[in-house]
Amino acid sequence: MTTYQDFILQNELRDGIRLSWNTWPSSRIEATRMVVPLSCLYTPLLEKPDMPPIKYEPITCSRHTCRAILNPLCQVDYRSKVWTCNFCFQRNPFPGSYAAITPQHQPAELLPHFTTIEYQLPTPNTIGPVFIFVVDTCMDEENLQAMKESLQMSLSLLPNNALIGLITYGRMVQVHELGTEGISKSYVFRGTKDLAAKQLQEMLGLNKMPANKNPQGAPGQANVNGQQQLPSNRFLQPLSNCDMFVTDLLSELQRDPWPVSQGKRPVRSVGTALSIAVGLLECTYPNVPGRVMLFMGGPCTQGPGMVIDDSLENVIRSWYDIEKDANTYTKKAMKHYETLANRAASNGHTIDIYACALNQTGLHEMKLCSNVTGGLMIMGDSFNSSLFKQTFQKVFSKDANGELQMAFNAVMEIKTSGREIKVNGIIGPCVSLNVKNGCVSENEIGVGGTSQWKATGIDPTTTYAVYLEVVNQHNVPIPEGGRGTIQFVTKYTHSDGTRRVRVTTVARNWADPNTGGTHIAASFDQEAAAVLMARMAIHKSQRDDGPDVLRWLDRMLIRLCQKFGEYQRDTADTFQFPGNFSLYPQFMFHLRRSSFLQVFGHSPDETAYYRYQFNRQDLTNSLIMIQAVLYSYSFNGPPEPVLLDSTSIKQDTILLLDTFFQVLIYHGETIDQWKKAGYQEKEEYENFRQLLQAPKDDAQDILATRFPIPRYIETEHLGSQARFLLHKVNPSQTHKSTVWGGQQDDIAQILTDDVSLQVFMNHLKKLAVSSAN
Repeated sequence: MTTYQDFILQNELRDGIRLSWNTWPSSRIEATRMVVPLSCLYTPLLEKPDMPPIKYEPITCSRHTCRAILNPLCQVDYRSKVWTCNFCFQRNPFPGSYAAITPQHQPAELLPHFTTIEYQLPTPNTIGPVFIFVVDTCMDEENLQAMKESLQMSLSLLPNNALIGLITYGRMVQVHELGTEGISKSYVFRGTKDLAAKQLQEMLGLNKMPANKNPQGAPGQANVNGQQQLPSNRFLQPLSNCDMFVTDLLSELQRDPWPVSQGKRPVRSVGTALSIAVGLLECTYPNVPGRVMLFMGGPCTQGPGMVIDDSLENVIRSWYDIEKDANTYTKKAMKHYETLANRAASNGHTIDIYACALNQTGLHEMKLCSNVTGGLMIMGDSFNSSLFKQTFQKVFSKDANGELQMAFNAVMEIKTSGREIKVNGIIGPCVSLNVKNGCVSENEIGVGGTSQWKATGIDPTTTYAVYLEVVNQHNVPIPEGGRGTIQFVTKYTHSDGTRRVRVTTVARNWADPNTGGTHIAASFDQEAAAVLMARMAIHKSQRDDGPDVLRWLDRMLIRLCQKFGEYQRDTADTFQFPGNFSLYPQFMFHLRRSSFLQVFGHSPDETAYYRYQFNRQDLTNSLIMIQAVLYSYSFNGPPEPVLLDSTSIKQDTILLLDTFFQVLIYHGETIDQWKKAGYQEKEEYENFRQLLQAPKDDAQDILATRFPIPRYIETEHLGSQARFLLHKVNPSQTHKSTVWGGQQDDIAQILTDDVSLQVFMNHLKKLAVSSAN
């Protein structure tokens, strides 16, 4: 007999979906008592090698307010060749091409295991994609040289039909002409002035275009073969035409020539450069797949979008400044970058940010550029680090067919019946298209008030949190055997230029209002629920104070314990949680301590980066971010996962910690002494050499498969970087928890005032069983 856990994993592999509850409460009242909202994690473009695209258009419901797509859950009358929509119950005739279908000869979209299917539409391929590199020249020679080499490498990974543009910036912004023989020409703009798209169009001469060349009214939409005659091509050229020229241009790039006085920062015009890049794409290739790739080695220090002035006497804003509103630049900068993000998203373009510096660069202000357009955000210390080089190379990784693993201009629509269930909203990298219909709930969570969302940049791992609301009234019973159904329709442009539609249709049973309580409890997916609640908490923390969010999380956890725990009133020792709830409090404990909600000790840029990654990663990676994974290596046996606890830190073991952002190898005190004594170099201690090598090999496996590449750290007992491990583990042994002579010699003590998981659970049980609550 299949267990719920098997059912959940099968559906994740088939449909890329994880629901918080796999049996649904049948009324609004019951749903509110569940505490954790009915919601799901959905990965629209999950890679499915066994599912090639079907090369015809999907069949849609004829009712114009529905337009749901034919799926295996529809009822089909094979005799009269009619299908009944499972959302609005409209009867629809099959087209003539389906005349031969029978129960034995079904089209792919009616086969039971094709609840997720992909259509390739018979439309002409789009132009592009377009890549504009926006390059910072205000950095030291070593960093600039490393970045130039990475950009030259990326040219070899792009498809030949890609269009390339290059903009460089320092005090001034230069838009480079490409393909000019023997001489490099560029248009120079002042970095202090923002330019509207129309002004940019006139200054670059993009409006001086023969009328007969552009019947669609948008430059760049003209026939591809005739593009040589278009003025826009001075700045955006097919890679096949200008590969060598751009390579030479990049190798000749020099540092910004403007002198930097002592006690001053380099003057960077990041906001103006980004505005010009967005405006250039807007004028030339609207709604054509395009990426603006911004490389920055420091903060914007002049013009629109500046986050700090050029004097080193003034320190870049901290959390204290932001909370006290004591910073003159932050709000203006956020407004500028939000406007750019919305412009780029409405024109179908993505903004990627690669920020490498030892200090903050302004990601806190710029986060909407990536969050709204679905672009990438990568943060590192240096462009010369392997972390940046390998991560940037992975941006251009390819699938089995040799196509880039990125998609463009995705529009995701969610369809529900509207009578029993509606959509609250989505938390993830997307923007609302403001399409209101019967599926849309009045209560918004995340990006709500719509049934359609746009993600101009999306990849096979991008995962959205979708929040649903049961609206069926308690006194309106759902017919026996009824099922709640949701359909996700994602239309997107594949990297090969084809237009595709990915359709996922899922259905779950409604619980019987009288006897369904146990079925609902058994269907709980604690891993998905932890990630979905974490996304809600992060979303709340961007508007509310940190302590308020922690109190909200605590209240929700106590209510969940009261609803589904088994206990006697006012007797904490009797409290028990069902097996499929047992890990949930532990996830909440680690979430409360995480850098997503605790900003102390983290800069605003770091917090923006961590939150950005959490809001787009899949369930497995998200769980690693909440609760890091710890492996122990010793002479006592093979490597084994151990508790994320201070008791796991022992003198004679090596630990491998994976926090998603860091992969750390920690040598216990004895191991470290042996290593420093050089035992691993002696033949008789071959087993010790193998023990030291084993975690390194496993760490390399993690680094090879992870995007972005985590920071790799090797440390030892009392090493400065051991702080990453000590910060993550549950502090069950602290400097306060033992009396003199009572500590075990081989177990580490954590110097912290944080409560341990055991203390947290004891308080939770007391509050859950209390009659006062």
